[in-house]
Parts: sequence; structure tokens; C-alpha cells
Amino acid sequence: MSYERSSGGRSPFGPKPVEEGKEYEVDVTELSSRGDGVAKIQGFVIFVQGAKVGQKVRIKVERVGPRFASAKVVS
Repeated sequence: MSYERSSGGRSPFGPKPVEEGKEYEVDVTELSSRGDGVAKIQGFVIFVQGAKVGQKVRIKVERVGPRFASAKVVS
């Protein structure tokens, strides 16, 4: 059985493009309703505490869920 979604066919339970504890460089493109920056890696949403739209930051992923990850800025 094929699993199709409007999010590009990616299963929310499949492999994620980020891992907990690893660092990535991202561009913050949006602001969440809670005021956190929003970045994406391969379409996967990452909420970045304290980041602002337009920033290019290095982040450390703290938590990876089925639909999004949470991270903090390290530099």
C-alpha cells in the first residue's frame, strides 16, 4: 500500500533529514505564532528558539518529532 500525502509524499513517520544533537546551518524564513524562527531542511520544519526572519544561523537540534523539530541557536 502506498502512502501519499500532500506534503510531497513524505510519510510523517519515515526518516527525517535532521537528527537530535546534531548541528546544521539554516536560513530562518518565517516566524511562528509563538515567536520562534522557522527554518526548513528538505521541506522539514524546524522551530528555532529566539531566531529572527532573515538570519542565517547555526542550530543544534534538541527534539525531532513526526512533523517538525525544535532547535536552539549555537552561533
